Amino acid sequence: MRSSITLLFVPGDRPERYAKAATSGADAIIIDLEDAVAPANKVQARTALCHVVALPADMDIFVRVNAVNTPWHEEDLAAIASLPLSGLMLAKTESAHDVEQASEVVAGQPVIALLETALGLSRAREISASACVRRLAFGSIDYCADIGAAHRREPLLAARSEIVLASRLSSLLSPIDGVCTSLGEEALLEDHARYALDLGFGGKLCIHPSQIAPVRNGFAPTREELAWAQRILATGEDGATSVDGTMVDAPVRVRARQILRRANRAGTAIQEEAS
Repeated sequence: MRSSITLLFVPGDRPERYAKAATSGADAIIIDLEDAVAPANKVQARTALCHVVALPADMDIFVRVNAVNTPWHEEDLAAIASLPLSGLMLAKTESAHDVEQASEVVAGQPVIALLETALGLSRAREISASACVRRLAFGSIDYCADIGAAHRREPLLAARSEIVLASRLSSLLSPIDGVCTSLGEEALLEDHARYALDLGFGGKLCIHPSQIAPVRNGFAPTREELAWAQRILATGEDGATSVDGTMVDAPVRVRARQILRRANRAGTAIQEEAS
């Protein structure tokens, strides 16, 4: 499982959109059998999964399956068991047992555990410690509905921070932030992505191809950040020194290397522009 920045949902019952999503520029696509599919269309969506085999072999493809306490969960798992996937996303994950049982049914496929409830969040560290979990994701809209909170930054800060901490304690890939429902507001989307990055997230769920570019821009280092990182690392790797009037030591160099890695993930154009 790669550390994807942009992960684009596509409705499971719309197979004609699978290929379009795969060529949208997203790092990964998530074929959704849960919220994007009405109950009456669940069987149709599972049947449509046969089109996955026609997608590019080098594309990261996940399927979001319905939660364990729904009537569709077991059939979802059976439908994806033999598909060539990068893993599955488990909706409303609430225990390590949930992910381990699901992974076992699909021959050990890795799991993105989607935390969307108070119970799931309370067990974030237990869930992240499961050997089946490769990454945590935040289902912020469902979480707000569960706890009765507004879908704004301040009420969600503690939840986001716990997901980042749980991920780090279990040495997982940096977690994935929840969706932004706004479409066509690139500056707003980029700001949401930058905020998630500042908290320690490594990617964001997208619901429309138009969100991909602004989300990627939000996770990319600015020219100023990249130039700073290059100046820091130009001082060498040993001891303490001063750059731009501030002290530089080992933790500062770690931060600089992280910025350069983000530049590599975002593409070489940013590096060339800053140099």
